Amino acid sequence: MGARKGKARHAKKRGNFSLAGYLGLTAREEALLRRLDSPDRIQAYLNATPINHELGGETVLSVREVIRQRRAHCIEGAMFAACALWVNGDPPLVMHLDCDLSDYPHVIALFKRHGYWGAISKTNGSPLRYRDPIYRSLRELALSYFHEYSNRRGHKTLRSYSVSYDLSRLDPSEWVTNPKSCWKTHDRLVTIRHYPLITKKQERLLTKRDKFERRASKLVEYPRPEIR
Repeated sequence: MGARKGKARHAKKRGNFSLAGYLGLTAREEALLRRLDSPDRIQAYLNATPINHELGGETVLSVREVIRQRRAHCIEGAMFAACALWVNGDPPLVMHLDCDLSDYPHVIALFKRHGYWGAISKTNGSPLRYRDPIYRSLRELALSYFHEYSNRRGHKTLRSYSVSYDLSRLDPSEWVTNPKSCWKTHDRLVTIRHYPLITKKQERLLTKRDKFERRASKLVEYPRPEIR
């Protein structure tokens, strides 16, 4: 298996190797991902993809299932974006953002342009979305999400960020073509090395977001459908 993964990482250098074939993509899936040949196009596709409200229970949809079901939430969008980046020549990197227990973690896909980091992000609200490639480090990038990353009471909850994780290390059947939820991939991202963003002393100094900010943060792109 290690040999296959090694080939996948150097697909651009080996003309006899088909990355799409290695990933198990159908011709239709490959064509779709190849059309998304820049980070902003990938982000636009994810923005146009309805949010996964998980009405039937929690999911971690694979890339194939995001395409098939036409829905995604953060980790699902990040894996999709990472795969699209990979098909178009970038490494499939993701980052896990962890938070206080009163809130939910987030996952973003990473890309680099001219030595600076940017991010592709699927979210139903406005604050935690795309980041232009202007950040010198992953810490800078993670901090760009800090102020708006808050729970319903307005407490700022972002606490740590992970190392960049290269999804090419994993068998594609785990996260690209898996017909079931990719909980194994989810668990890998939760347990990789994380770095703290603030100290305990700094945490005690944090102010809540004000009423106007909290009201604005309730705006969502895809409202949860009423269940009758």
